[in-house]
Amino acid sequence: MTTAARWARAEWGRLYDTVRAGLAERRAGAVAMTLGAVCLTGVLHVAQQWPWGMRGVHDLGAVRAEDPLWLALLRTPLSLFVPAPDLPVWGALVQVLLVFGIAEVCLGRWRTLAVAYAATLAGTLYARVGIALGPGHPLGLPASDARVVDTGPSAAVVGLAVVVALRYGARVTAGAVALAMVAEVLVKENLAGREHLAAIAAVLLLYALCGARRRCAPCGARQRPRSSGTGSGLPPSQSSSARRGRAQRRSWR
Repeated sequence: MTTAARWARAEWGRLYDTVRAGLAERRAGAVAMTLGAVCLTGVLHVAQQWPWGMRGVHDLGAVRAEDPLWLALLRTPLSLFVPAPDLPVWGALVQVLLVFGIAEVCLGRWRTLAVAYAATLAGTLYARVGIALGPGHPLGLPASDARVVDTGPSAAVVGLAVVVALRYGARVTAGAVALAMVAEVLVKENLAGREHLAAIAAVLLLYALCGARRRCAPCGARQRPRSSGTGSGLPPSQSSSARRGRAQRRSWR
């Protein structure tokens, strides 16, 4: 095995094995939510090409920082699947199919949706904070960005890619995704790039909190059996003695 093959195995081996096993066991059922998301994204893109459809899609799933917060929160779930009308839709469809599909197999359907929503919501909220800070602040945004529609599925895709890569030990891949988003902001300063970075920051925080919870869980699991493992309420030595005593008394009858 060559050095490159060994590195690829170390980086993506666990992820590949998990995806292959999940697809072999459940086939299309393993990515049912992803297939639905791809279809929904395609339908929304087609609807945007017509005047009546564009108005409906924007009313239901277009999020801007100038919108009232309650309205933006109502639109955010659908905004995950509204592709940017000025970008090739096939790119969004491929991203959703690959990244959402891998995440659904590895994380499960509801965790995938939770991470995707958290990433998108982080970008939405950051846009409001950045505009409030103003262009003079390092994290600020110009007031004109308040009228720009949010990123659509791309923030969710970036967030899921980072979480799945970290979860399965592909740390170089996770770092590469983050560096690519930083490069995007440096090369092309726009709202979408900043929202991608906000999405990465949010999912990293979420991943750290979940990791801390997992590390604490075994400690509690180890402590609980000690308090109720014998069922007698006695320390282990006394409990075993009591059992022997009862057994001996029964043997003399």
